[in-house]
Amino acid sequence: MNFRYVFEFLQDRRAAGMDTVLVTVCAVEGSSMRNPGTIMGVAEDGSYAGSLSGGCIEAAVVAEAVDTLRSGEPRIVRFGAGSRYIDIKLPCGGGLDLHFQPLGASDLAERCLQSIADREPFSMALAQEGASHLSDWRAPSYDASAGEAVFGHWPEPLLAIVGHGAGVEALERMASTMGCISRVYTPDERVVDALRNGPTEVIGLERTSETGLLQSDPWTAFVFLFHDHDWEIDLMARAIELPHFYLGAMGGRKAHAVRSEALRARGISEEQLSAMKAPIGVFHSSRDPQTLALSTLAEIIRTYQDTDFGKALG
Repeated sequence: MNFRYVFEFLQDRRAAGMDTVLVTVCAVEGSSMRNPGTIMGVAEDGSYAGSLSGGCIEAAVVAEAVDTLRSGEPRIVRFGAGSRYIDIKLPCGGGLDLHFQPLGASDLAERCLQSIADREPFSMALAQEGASHLSDWRAPSYDASAGEAVFGHWPEPLLAIVGHGAGVEALERMASTMGCISRVYTPDERVVDALRNGPTEVIGLERTSETGLLQSDPWTAFVFLFHDHDWEIDLMARAIELPHFYLGAMGGRKAHAVRSEALRARGISEEQLSAMKAPIGVFHSSRDPQTLALSTLAEIIRTYQDTDFGKALG
């Protein structure tokens, strides 16, 4: 979920007249903190964005990237197990194949940022002749002998927070801190006022029947945070029918039993009800808004990471 940050860094450094390098994890041997497709951006002055380990190889990666700029040619370098750098080891004992791509005048960062802003899947193709943006998601592939790789990226999770009270504010702020995008739907004027000037889109609700205001895509997480559960049934029935990868609701098991009965009466199937997360969060009985927000966001991110969107959308 740091792709936006890395591409913004590369875009900013290029605008400042600096040469930059895109560093991509192409293969992982053994245990590693990062997956293939993870990226890091390095500028000619040694500044960088992103991380490829727990901090054990970043300095060496920056030095290699700067050297790549001198040669002007892409390269693949092994770090950790099997590396020529015998003095640089990963504590986990694993190994990483890293692809270093000088970007020159490439508009790769701009094109990837546009896909991210449009919430469209995209891929990056790495080859000897350069890195390119592809306007669709492709399964990861890596050919070490040819120095070529392709990695697809899905849109970031978007939290559609529907509810009222302090829990809405707490979840929006925690999600923002984590770099997640949020959209808030609320009848709570105090919440509207509190979030009005922030980065999050806030949509005021006046009636429970305003279900047409809800918007989503397959990378949306619906979070219902109503203490007054009469507010949620119409909106929740609509959300269930919209694309999403997660739908959770605040409230205990008794409240969920009543909610489920009301949703069945609206034609919601048992399969749809069983997919709902309720009680919400990775740990239940959260009594304060901050703890509830932490518990909920952890469950959302875990679900996002565990979802095979290729299979889900195919």
